[in-house]
Amino acid sequence: MELSRKLFSALFVVLLLLVATEVGPVMVAEARTCESQSHKYKGPCVRKANCANVCRTEGFSGGHCRGFRRRCFCTKHCH
Repeated sequence: MELSRKLFSALFVVLLLLVATEVGPVMVAEARTCESQSHKYKGPCVRKANCANVCRTEGFSGGHCRGFRRRCFCTKHCH
């Protein structure tokens, strides 16, 4: 009985090690998003599409309305 308990414990530890190495830290490259308030958008930001179009003219990839004061914030992937 003692031998089977030791064998089970050893197999359990080996199994945990195998699972830990398979599931371990996976390196995933996440693109960060940088944002800046639009310099050209005038008035309160009501439609996301309008904000995004103005931001594209400023060299950004898109934009969205944000905050209580409904400002247009431009977004792009930063490095």
